[in-house]
Amino acid sequence: MKAAVISAPGEVSVESVPDPTPGPRDVVVKVAACGICGTDLHILEGEFAPTLPVVPGHEFAGEVVAVGTDVTEFATGDQVAVDPSLHCGECHYCRRARGNLCENWAAIGVTTAGGAAEYALAPVKNCYRLPDGVSTGDAALIEPLSCAVRGFDVLPRMLADHYLIYGAGTMGLMMMELAKRAGAGSVNVVDLNSKRLETARELGCSGTATSADELTGGFPRGWDVVVDCTGVAAAISDGLSRVGRGGTFLQFGVAAYDARVQIEPYKIYNQEITITGSMAVLHSFERAGDLFVNGALRPDVMISDRFPLADYATALDQFKAGVGRKIQIVP
Repeated sequence: MKAAVISAPGEVSVESVPDPTPGPRDVVVKVAACGICGTDLHILEGEFAPTLPVVPGHEFAGEVVAVGTDVTEFATGDQVAVDPSLHCGECHYCRRARGNLCENWAAIGVTTAGGAAEYALAPVKNCYRLPDGVSTGDAALIEPLSCAVRGFDVLPRMLADHYLIYGAGTMGLMMMELAKRAGAGSVNVVDLNSKRLETARELGCSGTATSADELTGGFPRGWDVVVDCTGVAAAISDGLSRVGRGGTFLQFGVAAYDARVQIEPYKIYNQEITITGSMAVLHSFERAGDLFVNGALRPDVMISDRFPLADYATALDQFKAGVGRKIQIVP
């Protein structure tokens, strides 16, 4: 089969690789679509993946075309979305139900071959069955949505909280949609990309700006919840300064390993500010699937581009340039 392969930092190509063979409790999925994520750029830069080469792609859905000998839950022809999480289940954090912090953390498309290929292997326990009438390609959005759901799990939110979100890319838009569903009093979005701000307005946010300074007239005391979806140090630093008394700052975007920002310990203490993070997926994939199936997202808006597998490198370049929203590979 054909697959995208990151062979070394900065080196990616589409190659012929062996077809996957299911173990007793695995399925083989014919990939309908695979999303590109910031994590894929980190892998290309030599971060995250412990060993290279690797077939990337941790956001994918498709049709089951082969099942292992002990699989009874699915049959060939079933449509599924795949949770890429491969928690060990045995370490200290897994035993405390914190598998996303697993000491032996692994993931499909990060540490093992992923969905940027014609076929992908997945444990049966990681598969979410898609009902009839749901576009299988669109359902590749369930994985990033499950990360956003995990982000909301760590927020000490209340009805009518006011949200400020940095970044109007796919993840920022998903966090915006979840905030609206969670009963936000308002959701404002900051981004330097005017096209992405247009999309945020189309989806019904309360306000957009290229700088939070343009929004502070209505929030002189700061926001209840500030979420960074960029991973950019300048945005993170600015966001920390916008949290109101008793508010929460969520670091959701994936920053570079060497990114650093300053904090104000006295302000954190004196104003009871919470700073927290959210890592990947934790008991949130099924819920994200249910939200997706019931219309929590508009795939026609969220997905801006679909590239053939042969153009994987071009798709990565476009993603890195910040052009479009969710970019998918269609093998």
